Amino acid sequence: MTDKINRRNFLTKGAIGGAATVAGAALAAPAVAQELPTIKWRLTSGFPNNLDTIYGGAVVMSQALSKMTEGKFLIQVFQAGEIVPGPQAIDAVKANTVEIAHTCGYYFTGKDPTFAIGSTIPFGLNGRQQNAWLYHGGGNEAYNEFLSDYGVVGIPGGATGAQMGGWFRKEIKGLADLKGVKMRIAGVAGEVMSRLGVVPQQLPGGDIYPALERGTIDAAEWIGPYDDERLGFYQIAPNYYYPAYWEGGLTIHFFINKTQYEGLPEAYKAALDTACKAANINMQALYDVKNTTAIRSLVGKGVKLRPLPRDVMDAAYKTTFELYAEYSAKHPAWAKIYPGWKKFRDESFEWFRVAEYSYDSYMYSAQASGK
Repeated sequence: MTDKINRRNFLTKGAIGGAATVAGAALAAPAVAQELPTIKWRLTSGFPNNLDTIYGGAVVMSQALSKMTEGKFLIQVFQAGEIVPGPQAIDAVKANTVEIAHTCGYYFTGKDPTFAIGSTIPFGLNGRQQNAWLYHGGGNEAYNEFLSDYGVVGIPGGATGAQMGGWFRKEIKGLADLKGVKMRIAGVAGEVMSRLGVVPQQLPGGDIYPALERGTIDAAEWIGPYDDERLGFYQIAPNYYYPAYWEGGLTIHFFINKTQYEGLPEAYKAALDTACKAANINMQALYDVKNTTAIRSLVGKGVKLRPLPRDVMDAAYKTTFELYAEYSAKHPAWAKIYPGWKKFRDESFEWFRVAEYSYDSYMYSAQASGK
């Protein structure tokens, strides 16, 4: 009897002690949080704030980060041009003019085409495959090794899914119709299109409509139905092509000054990473909802949806991989990342053809037939 009592007392005391330890830890948590420094950063976006979904990715991240750190880690978001123009974002982060930027890596291919491979490149990965490569396929680690030469750390923080192939004043019936077309298109895609006869122009989103209106350009690609409708392209160029073979699954990155990032407490690094993931998932989900409504609206306004002709797609595919071979010969950073990316792409395609493609193909066909 005594032995049983003693054991019961021991277990009771142990349980109380354990609870006290947990309670103590809970009480201590705010004290630990109070010991963390208050940090205030400025973020320059690559986008105007009227493009609420893509610009809003930075706002989603900032708000989540503030809540997770109880207001200790604050990031103020500025639209493109408020602090520096969008094309200067990487330089501003490197120089610590701002601590962080939210923009697309492919905007900086003039420095090195390798900037594009972390965001999206022609005939690349779709949105899910892109996340798989960046998060768990070694992609972002390889990208950050490249970015370290620029004093920058990149964290994925936004996704659009497959984009549309752009707005054209005149119908494109075949490859020959691209010759001489002045088109707003950026980065590696612009180089591919130039080899198909297009005259590429790199313009910020806010400058596209005036350029179309004045006739400075004949065609333009931006993102997809929701943003494109807001920017009014359909009023001038009624032919809306799909898909953007150059953007099968865009990832927007948060580019962070490397010294500033490395100086963060580990708790803040974890909170920042989590907030960036939230922004990434949220943006894709928003676009999937908003584009569904916007495409119906555009068709109702008389927009003509057209697939890019097969000879355009085939010529672009051939030209793209010839270009990648040239990049491998000329750019060491590209040559280091590209083989792993290509292997991941090819193996991922093999898997996606089995279940994803067969499921999607059947479902879309069945729904279209009225089932």
